[in-house]
Amino acid sequence: MKTLITEFISLDGVVQAPGGTDEDRDGGFAHGGWSMKYFDPAVMGGMFSELAGQSDALLQGRRTYQVSAEAWPTRSGDPFSDWINRVQKYVVSDTLDEKDLAWKPTTVIRGKDFLETVSDLRTKPGGYIYVYGSSRMVQSLLAADLVDELLLTIEPILLGGGKTIFPANGNALPFELVSTVQASTGAQVCRYARAR
Repeated sequence: MKTLITEFISLDGVVQAPGGTDEDRDGGFAHGGWSMKYFDPAVMGGMFSELAGQSDALLQGRRTYQVSAEAWPTRSGDPFSDWINRVQKYVVSDTLDEKDLAWKPTTVIRGKDFLETVSDLRTKPGGYIYVYGSSRMVQSLLAADLVDELLLTIEPILLGGGKTIFPANGNALPFELVSTVQASTGAQVCRYARAR
């Protein structure tokens, strides 16, 4: 399997709270929902659904999982919703227990086992391990060089600060641009593969 990171990202590298006003106010973040006006269902929706269809697992951090578990189970009838509700989900958390997991199928990965579990998953046959949101978790994956592809939807806005997916560890990780598509909203959907 390969690890695929999908993120809505501002020009200054912020991924925090793209979808809703109250999604994540950590650090006083005041721009929740900033990404919605740039969503192009034909370009973005089609690409996300296509890649989800090639994915055999969904990996999320606790906060992203809890937000998703509130939003997705009531949706159906489109390829992405149907996929996300049936796919095997993994949530990285030291606080959630099986009783907290109403959105099935879900397996909890403890923080100390996180990188080893992802490494093990990458040795198994299958498609992508699909990841969205979960900025701290993505930083850890990138720092450990466990990311095979990035799908970054770069949106024409500066947010002036907020959470990012990029580790500040001084290590260079080259990626190769595989494709880019411009959305009608001015966003660029750029797909990168890890250059080995």
